[in-house]
Amino acid sequence: MTTTPDGLGHHAATFREDWLEGLADAYARTLRRVPDTFGVVGRHAPRPGKVALVIGGGSGHYPAFAGLVGPGLADAAAVGDVFASPSAEQIYRTAKAADGGAGVLMSYGNYAGDVMHFGLAARRLAAEGVPVRTVLVTDDVASGPPPVEGQEIDPSRDRRGVAGDFFVFKVAGAAAERGDDLDGVARVAARANAMTRTFGAAFSGCTLPGATEPLFTVDKGTTELGMGIHGEPGLRTTRGLTASELADELVDNLLPELPPLPEGAGGRVAVLLNGLGRTKYEEMFVVFRQVNRRLKDAGLTPFRPEVGEFVTSFDMAGVSLSVMVLDEELAALYDAPCDTPAFRSVPGPRAADADVRESPAPAAPAAPAEASSADLPATAALQAALDLVAANEDELGRLDGVAGDGDHGIGIVRGLRAAVAAARDGEPGPAGDPRSAGRALLAAGLALADASGGASGALYGALLAETGAVLVRAPEGAACTTALLAEAVAAAQRAVSELGGAAVGEKTMLDALDPFRAELAARGGEDVGAAWRAAAEAATKAAVATADLMPARGRAARMGDMGYGHADAGATSLALIVTAVGSTLR
Repeated sequence: MTTTPDGLGHHAATFREDWLEGLADAYARTLRRVPDTFGVVGRHAPRPGKVALVIGGGSGHYPAFAGLVGPGLADAAAVGDVFASPSAEQIYRTAKAADGGAGVLMSYGNYAGDVMHFGLAARRLAAEGVPVRTVLVTDDVASGPPPVEGQEIDPSRDRRGVAGDFFVFKVAGAAAERGDDLDGVARVAARANAMTRTFGAAFSGCTLPGATEPLFTVDKGTTELGMGIHGEPGLRTTRGLTASELADELVDNLLPELPPLPEGAGGRVAVLLNGLGRTKYEEMFVVFRQVNRRLKDAGLTPFRPEVGEFVTSFDMAGVSLSVMVLDEELAALYDAPCDTPAFRSVPGPRAADADVRESPAPAAPAAPAEASSADLPATAALQAALDLVAANEDELGRLDGVAGDGDHGIGIVRGLRAAVAAARDGEPGPAGDPRSAGRALLAAGLALADASGGASGALYGALLAETGAVLVRAPEGAACTTALLAEAVAAAQRAVSELGGAAVGEKTMLDALDPFRAELAARGGEDVGAAWRAAAEAATKAAVATADLMPARGRAARMGDMGYGHADAGATSLALIVTAVGSTLR
C-alpha cells in the first residue's frame, strides 16, 4: 500500500478492481460492470439498431473513461491499469456487451498500447461479423508536428490524445444517439478530432499506486509546459507563472494550431479548461477568465465552455486547454443532451429504477505465483524470469520514467505472474516434449498480454505466444534442440516487429532480442543450455549499449535527447528474462 498526498492508501494490485466496483456501486442507476471484465456498460445499452460507442484507456484519468458512460455519450468503456491500456480481451468483452447490432465505433487516445489492443479486439469482432470503425484522438499539439491534411494517421509517430478525447466522445455519442449509421458516427467523430487542439502545463508530478515517490517532479517555482497525461515530462520548463501568464501560454500555443474557421459559423469554438487531478476549481476559474478574454480578442466565440476535470493524470497538479472549432453540425451534436456519472448536459433519459440491479461480483485477483520443485521446464523458466524481473522492478520503472510513463517494471511483473500461473495449468508432461512447452507458452502469452496491458504487454504476449506456436508444431517425439529454439525465437522476433512496427536500432526491446536471436542461431548445433546462455550474454551487452541510442518510437522519440545515456527499459527487461531462462537450462 502507498499513501498519496491526500492521505488515502491504495493497494496497487487491486486498485483498478476496487475503484471500478466503487463506481458501479455509486452510479448503478447509470452503468453496470461487464461480468468478469474491467469494463462498464451503460444501463441504456445495448440498444437494438443503435451504433455502440466504445471508449477506453488506462486508470488514473477519471472521469475518462468510465465516468463518461451514459445516454448521449459513450455506451461502454474498457479500463486498463494505471496509465496502461486495457487488454484486447477486456475490450472485446466490453464491446460485445454494448453491441446492439448496428456496429461498434471504437475511439481512444493515440497511444501504442491502446492502438495494439483495441486493434486486436476490433479484428476479433470483425471476424465474428460485427462491423467496427475506429477513430483515434490526436489533439495534443505538444506531442508531435501538425497533421497533414489527407494523410492517414501513423499511430507510432503522430500526436497523442489528451483532454480533446472528451470533445470527440461527446460528438460521436450524440451522433449515435440521434440514429446515425456506423459510417456517419465515424465521420463526425473524425471531424471533431480534426477540429480539436490541446495544450497543457503541470506544476507537480504524479504518484502511481504502489509507488513511494512521484513519477517525475517539477522543480519548485517552475512550470512544465506540454506535459503528457501519463506523467511524461514537459517539452519546456519555465519559471512559475501567474494565472494570467499561464492562460496566455495556453492560448498562445493553441491559436496558431487551430484549423480554419468554417464560413457562417460565427467563429464558435467549444472550450474546455481541464484540471489534471489536484488543481482547485477556483484556481481554474481564475485561469479561464483570462483564457476567455484572449479567445474573444482573437475573434472567437466560446460556445458552452466547460471548466473542470475531464481527463486527469491521477494526482498531478496542472491544467490543459482544449479548443474545438465548430461548424453547425458539430455545434448541434456538442449541445445535445447526455447523462453520465461525470458529465450531464440537459437532463437526459435515465434507466428506470426497476432496471437497477446489483453489480456482478468481481473476479478475485490472481494470487502471486510461487515456485514449485515439480514445475516443468517452461513453467520453471517463466518463474525464474518473474523472480529476476521482480528483483529489478524499480530499476525498470526508473529507466521507463526517463522519457515515458514509468510503469514498465510494474506491468511486466504483473504479466509474468499471470504467465507463470497459466503455464503451470497448461503444461502437461513429459518434461522434454517441446509441444508441451509450446502449449504452456501459448497460454502464458495470452495471460501476460491480458494482465499486463499496455504496449509492452502486447509485445511480450506476442513473444511468448509465437515462440509457443513454433514449438507446438514440432514433430511427435522431437527433442527441444538449440536449432528448434532458434527457429522459435526468430518467428517471435518477426511477430514483435510486425505488431509494434519498430526496427532494430530504434531503442526498443528488439535491440536486445535481435542479437540474442543471431547468437542462438549461430550456435544451432551446440548444447541448449550453453548456447542459450551465450545468447543471453549477447542480449545483455546489447541492452546496456542502448544507452548510446536515440529513441525513435513513441513519445520518447519526441523528447529530444532526454533518453540518451539511459538504457532502454524494454531491452533491459528482455535481457533479464532470457538470462533467467538460461539459468534453468542445465
